[in-house]
Amino acid sequence: MGKKERILELVELLNKASESYYAKDEEIMSNFEYDALYDELVSLEEETGIQYANSPTRNVGYEASDYLPKVKHEKPMLSLSKTKSVDELAAFLEDKEGVISWKLDGLTVVLTYENGRLVSAVTRGDGETGEEITKNAETFENLPLKIDFKGRLVLRGEAVISYSDFEKINAEIEDDAEKYKNPRNLCSGSVRQLDPSVTKKRHVKVIIFSLVSAEDKEFSYITDQFDFLEALGFSVVPHYKVTAATIGDRVSQFAKDIKDYEIPSDGLVLIYDDYNYGLSLGMTAKYPRNAIAFKWQDETRETVLRKIEWSPSRTGLINPVAVFDAVELEGTSVKRASVHNVSVLKSLKLGIGDHIMVYKANMIIPQIAENLTMSDNLTIPDSCPICGGKTEIRAVKEAKSLYCTNPECPAKQIKKFTHFVSRDALNVEGLSEQTLEKFVDMGFIKDLNDIFFLDKHKEAIVGMDGFGEKSFENLMESIDKARTVTSARLIYSLGIDNVGLQTAKLLLRSFNNDLDAFLNADSDKLSEIEGIGPIIANSVKTFFSKESNLNLLEEIRKELIISDNTVINTDSLLAGKTVVITGSLEHYENRDLLKEEIEALGGKVSGSVSKNTFVLINNDIHSTSSKNKKAKELNVPIVTEDEFIEKYLK
Repeated sequence: MGKKERILELVELLNKASESYYAKDEEIMSNFEYDALYDELVSLEEETGIQYANSPTRNVGYEASDYLPKVKHEKPMLSLSKTKSVDELAAFLEDKEGVISWKLDGLTVVLTYENGRLVSAVTRGDGETGEEITKNAETFENLPLKIDFKGRLVLRGEAVISYSDFEKINAEIEDDAEKYKNPRNLCSGSVRQLDPSVTKKRHVKVIIFSLVSAEDKEFSYITDQFDFLEALGFSVVPHYKVTAATIGDRVSQFAKDIKDYEIPSDGLVLIYDDYNYGLSLGMTAKYPRNAIAFKWQDETRETVLRKIEWSPSRTGLINPVAVFDAVELEGTSVKRASVHNVSVLKSLKLGIGDHIMVYKANMIIPQIAENLTMSDNLTIPDSCPICGGKTEIRAVKEAKSLYCTNPECPAKQIKKFTHFVSRDALNVEGLSEQTLEKFVDMGFIKDLNDIFFLDKHKEAIVGMDGFGEKSFENLMESIDKARTVTSARLIYSLGIDNVGLQTAKLLLRSFNNDLDAFLNADSDKLSEIEGIGPIIANSVKTFFSKESNLNLLEEIRKELIISDNTVINTDSLLAGKTVVITGSLEHYENRDLLKEEIEALGGKVSGSVSKNTFVLINNDIHSTSSKNKKAKELNVPIVTEDEFIEKYLK
């Protein structure tokens, strides 16, 4: 293939990936692969002098959709030139001071205020034209709708969804194929909804990263702009002053902080602090010259693919998982990575024994970067690895995935049992998915309530591989402990479509934890509960309209002690207050247990520190983590677990 033909091929590939990413909220290739192809295109264009009008090196983002009103930006939104070299960052600064901050991975929005009120919110779109989303922006959790500034104010921010909120939303989606792949996709789809109530339920926040203009206000430095915006009540991106001498240490600290940072980030942004100097540099056709983006230098390792495990889920979706020789990545040993679906598997041309390059996306999630040998000799199984039933490939959106077609597949039941005994449900320790699979295969468990009668099979269980007298006793103790449960955890444990733990808590609290009153409520009454709506209400009523489900619940209740004695105390010091928990705990087995106590006292637990945070709990109060730094900036008290218990829980 000639260089011209390769350029045309790369333009088509990258534009298709861009369309999926920006316009359809889907990913058809990893960031790693996109960056590699983009760099190849830049190199070929420079070498040949050829650049086509539709080249992604000339364009930013992607054309706005047809279903939202289009708005032309007052100032074009250019992308930033990129580097993976700290030395290049230092060279960029020379003898100037800069400001470095997170490069957030969400959806960029332009916000306009007039006479102290939000009047417009527009997405980035293609950089020239975006989509009008003002009503949706009014539901952003931390965005002030009124501010103490009467002039015209235009600023840019990143609409984001935290990792914790992303996990909660995904947990309530039954079909694994319909789960969102990452917070960025979820956020983009949430912000660009026609119905603002959908946006509101997704816990979208906006982090401001740039001031475009402020009527009759002049600023000498970028840091002054951030201070001004923060004083108006905006959440601004965490940022630090740096010089060429200190930039390396600060980037290293960011690399450490990203592992605990709640907001998705795919790199850093460096800008000259001297605002007027930055403006004087002008811009290229695509890039401003006053700033540069830093992408993490992905630590990659070569390894050998040993097998593909096909993992069935309770929805029938069978996920491919790559198993390879263990390698060290970002300080941990990695030997498995999800391949996502059949489409990705095919695009990588995987085969057993292939030499593959693996990395951690954004330094967190194990991924396959590329396949060096591309033997492409894998056979997609035509039968389910658990039940032997027929499989079929189905197209979900643009991706192809493998499904088991057998409705009675034990794997689907195993996932149901796994959910039933999971930590947020009945919390039965010692019943892993592998153990449950063995118990199902041996006929010990056929329905959920059979878990409470495993003592009948003591002799057989004690004789199983990996089990013994002590293991059996520990399992029985766990089951007995799990017999005391709240009504919300019980409802969550049943695996009702669209009903996660938080939704179950909301439902039961609306009926004062009266389980029978909840079960007797009709769909209309459930729909009236704030935060529920018709979809969840119908899921609940559909589930309990089946007599078999009602009978099963009654059998389970006979084995349980329903304990809802945690009446919310609206007179406590925590009533109406927001608490953030970070770091490891000493007195609680996990954060959820501490969270329950806080909620019982009328408090709310959030995943990020803001001006509304009442207190941050961190046993390492001197930590330099992003949460501690933000708390100090906002004068939010940082207390140890012991101090919190002594002051607020006793």
